[in-house]
Amino acid sequence: MSDTKVFRIWIKATPEKIWQAFTDPEWNARYGYAAPQYYELKKGGRFYSKANEGMLAYAAANGFTMPEEILDGEVLEAEPPRRLVQTWRMLMDPTTGAEPFTTLTVEIEDSAPGVCRVTITHELTGAPATAAMVQGSPDAAAEGGGGWAWVLSDLKSLLETGSVLAG
Repeated sequence: MSDTKVFRIWIKATPEKIWQAFTDPEWNARYGYAAPQYYELKKGGRFYSKANEGMLAYAAANGFTMPEEILDGEVLEAEPPRRLVQTWRMLMDPTTGAEPFTTLTVEIEDSAPGVCRVTITHELTGAPATAAMVQGSPDAAAEGGGGWAWVLSDLKSLLETGSVLAG
């Protein structure tokens, strides 16, 4: 299994809109796993995500504890609206929480008039459980297990149609 996963999608939107949708909690809480993500967009800045009410309710109903912060990391580079590099760790599962921080790079490039190519490169050295989680399972997307491919597809749907895949 490769230690680096690359996910790519083309979105009919401006780089600024895609950047905002990725980094602004008002936007990033609307697609994917619907948990707001917060960025301090400067080198050394803090990154974290909080569990949403649905996640907390699911954990309580299934007899396990969900931490309030489900992702954490540090911003390594922020070049709005084109490039974001950060460390990234999933805390909602004890196995992934015990793994080292991984490195996530988001690149937004013009591809055609009005279309951008969005590439997520996730370096996952020493983090096999995180690698399996972000790879996702095609059969698990309905249960929220689609990983980065599903998150990017949901982002594309939101930006191009105004609604998410499950909406």
